[in-house]
Amino acid sequence: MNRFKKNTALWGRLAFVLFLLFLTFSFAMFQGGFVSWFIFYMSLPFILYSVLLAFYPLRKIEVSREIHTAQVRKGGSYSATITICRKNFFPLLYTVIREQTHSPALNKILATQRPKMIVPGFRKSYSWTYSIEDMPRGEHVLEGVFLELSDFFGWVKKSRLMPVSQTILVYPNTVEMAYRPIESRYDHGSMAAPFTLVKDTTMASGIRDYQPGDRVSWIHWKSYARTQTLRTKEFEDRQSQDLFLLDDRNASAKFELQVELVASILQSIVRANSSLAYLSVGQSRNYFPVIQTEEHLQRVMYHLAKVQGDLEKPVDQAVGRELQRVNASTLLYVTSQLSLEMVQSIQKNAKNLSSCLCLVVMRKDESLRDEDEKVHQFARSKGFIVNCVNPESFATVFTEVIRQ
Repeated sequence: MNRFKKNTALWGRLAFVLFLLFLTFSFAMFQGGFVSWFIFYMSLPFILYSVLLAFYPLRKIEVSREIHTAQVRKGGSYSATITICRKNFFPLLYTVIREQTHSPALNKILATQRPKMIVPGFRKSYSWTYSIEDMPRGEHVLEGVFLELSDFFGWVKKSRLMPVSQTILVYPNTVEMAYRPIESRYDHGSMAAPFTLVKDTTMASGIRDYQPGDRVSWIHWKSYARTQTLRTKEFEDRQSQDLFLLDDRNASAKFELQVELVASILQSIVRANSSLAYLSVGQSRNYFPVIQTEEHLQRVMYHLAKVQGDLEKPVDQAVGRELQRVNASTLLYVTSQLSLEMVQSIQKNAKNLSSCLCLVVMRKDESLRDEDEKVHQFARSKGFIVNCVNPESFATVFTEVIRQ
């Protein structure tokens, strides 16, 4: 239908140009004299150019796009160069170029920028480099480049979408934070994390040769009495717990902050050589059973780049059965609003937990409401650790927990 409208508009404009040609010629024929013929011959080149432009084949124009920014973070800058090539020297005048995408967030930014207008003339190849500041997080699909050609006076206009499909992934921002496990346990579990904390000096696992700097209390005196050689006790390392990270995708004004906090937590844990499982609950459930390497982290970051706040029902109903499958000893729950029902659901369904940390995301100047404070107090009375965090305190999330 759009193509039919475009063709109808083009033929209408062409008919108008031919009418101008007929009008000026008739005026010169009937009026006679220098002035009337001068008007005809002066308008003739413009009319002929408009007629030729109406038949100019846009489909033979080739368009390519080169993206300069390989990876873009939320709020960062994106830049690309569009190159247009054609096979003939037909002079082109006013050419308007703009990107076309169905991404609402990106369209809002592009609407504030003026389309690029150039005059190619006889050039067979020309390019346009542009940049977009303050990129929104998400997956943005660039469908193609929209070209619009015009003659001298706008009598004839031709437009076409040149399909050059490319995808831009804008990842969430991350904050550098020092990961500190919430609790410690002995290495008797099925999946002990490699992050060593301290040594338990009440349980010796063997002996070794004495090394300078070993404590006197660690010397194995019975072995020394028997062999007259100093030996030191070896102790079992206490290792970090199995960790399960859960976040809900409730539609909220703080959802972007929540995504940034989750991304920062995942990055800090992986770079601390530890591991965890991650469940993101929204309209769909996205479960990552093991996140331990940079490759695992990149897969999760790809998910966090595209994720939207699309949870339509209470989180306790959406995640209730999933909590029964949690085998980790520690649950880390990230949300924008902690509900009484969710606290009760965790307590009822997650049987193997030894600790639960709830991180409630808040804006910088936001204060806690009375009803939310009551829910937090209830959660703390059940043994939960509840922390309200804002962007300024993201970096100290784990260290503040250790101090408590």
